[in-house]
Amino acid sequence: MRQIINHFTDDDLYKLTMCCAVIDNFPRAHVCYQFVDRDDTVYPDGFAHEVEHQIKLLESVIITQEEINFLRRKCNYLPEWFFTYLRGFRFSSDWVKVWQSSEGHLHIEFEGLWADTILLEVKVLAIISELFYVFNEQAEEFDYQLLYDKTYHKAERLLEAGCVFSDFGTRRRASLKAEEIAVRAMKDCYESKTWKGKFVGTSNIHLAMKYDLVPVGTMAHEFICAIGGMFGPQMANYMAMEAWRKTYRGALGTYLYDSFGWDIFSYNFSEDFANQFKGLRIDSGDNHEQLDKIIAKYKSFGIDARDKQVLFSNALDTDRAIELQHYAEGKVKPSFGIGTHFTNDFPHVKPMNIVIKLVAVKITELWPYYNDTCKISEDEGKHTGKPEVVKRFMEAIHYKQ
Repeated sequence: MRQIINHFTDDDLYKLTMCCAVIDNFPRAHVCYQFVDRDDTVYPDGFAHEVEHQIKLLESVIITQEEINFLRRKCNYLPEWFFTYLRGFRFSSDWVKVWQSSEGHLHIEFEGLWADTILLEVKVLAIISELFYVFNEQAEEFDYQLLYDKTYHKAERLLEAGCVFSDFGTRRRASLKAEEIAVRAMKDCYESKTWKGKFVGTSNIHLAMKYDLVPVGTMAHEFICAIGGMFGPQMANYMAMEAWRKTYRGALGTYLYDSFGWDIFSYNFSEDFANQFKGLRIDSGDNHEQLDKIIAKYKSFGIDARDKQVLFSNALDTDRAIELQHYAEGKVKPSFGIGTHFTNDFPHVKPMNIVIKLVAVKITELWPYYNDTCKISEDEGKHTGKPEVVKRFMEAIHYKQ
C-alpha cells in the first residue's frame, strides 16, 4: 500500500497552533487519546495492520525548509522558537496502539507527551478515512471531475449569497486528491470574477502552500478538555483563554467555546475576554439558538455584536451555510468552516463518522493519570468520554440536559 501522508504540513493548522500553545503553557503535560467510530463500523480484515503500517511510515515525514518558510510568511503569529522545535520533531509509532476486535471494530490509542502526540490526530484520521475507501474498493470509482464541478457550483452559490467560507475537510476526506480537487475548484471559482462573498482558504497547510492560500484555524476542543482534566471543568475556559492570549497576544482570536457547554463558558467569558477575542466558533447545538446566546452575551457587556466574528462549523453544507448567512447577516460577521461536504461528496459514498478524542491528562510525567476528561457537547448524544466521567463533569458544572 502506498504511503498516504507524505508531507508534514498535510495537517490542519489548528494542530500546529495548539502544539505551540501547549509547549508555551503546559510543556510537561502527558495525555491519552482514544479513537471513536460513532457508526460502530465493521472494518475489513487486516485494516488495523495497514493503519499501523501507515503510522510507522509517519516516522519518515519531517518538515522541510520550504514548509517552514511558508509558515513564517503566512502565520507570523507563530514564534521563531516553534520552528526550531518543528525542525527536530519526529513521529514515533511507539506512541500508538492499534488493534481490531474479533467483530472487526477498530481500536486506537495514543499516549505520550502532549506536545508530541497532539500532531497525530488529524493525520491518523485522514489515514483511516482514505484507507477505508481503498479497502472497500470505492476509491476506484471516485469521479474527480464530477467532484470539481460540484464543488465549483457550491462555491458559486456560497459566494453569490455573500458567505465567507473555508475548507475544513482534512480529517474525514475521501483522499488527499479529493481535498486538493475541492480546494482548487473553490479557488478557481473565487478568482473567476468579483463576488459578494469570499473564499478565505483551507485548514490544510500543505494545500494552502501549494495553491498560495491562507491556512486557517485556531484551536480544537482538546485544548480546553485537557485543561479541564488537569484543573477541573469549572474554570477550564477561563484558563484556556488566558493561556491562548499569553501565547498569541490577540492573534488567532476566534475561541471555540462549547467543550463543556454554553453555561459554564458564559460564566468564564468576562468583558475583557469579549473585547480581546475577535469572535466565537459554533460547533454544536442549534446554530440559531447558539447565535442568539452569543449576541445576548455581547449585548450584556455593551458590545456591538455586529463587530464580532462568529464562525459556524457544525456539520455544514451549502444550503445550511446560506440559510445561516441570511439569519446572521447584520447581526454578527458570519463565516463558515465546511468539511466533508467539500472533500467527501462522491455518489454512494458515506463520510465516516470518526473522531480521536483526548480522554486523560496529567500535568507532568511524574504523576499518575489522576483524572480523566471528556467533551460535553451541545448536541445530545454526542458527549465524548467515559459515561462516569461525563456524569461527574456535568455535576461539577451543573450542566442542564
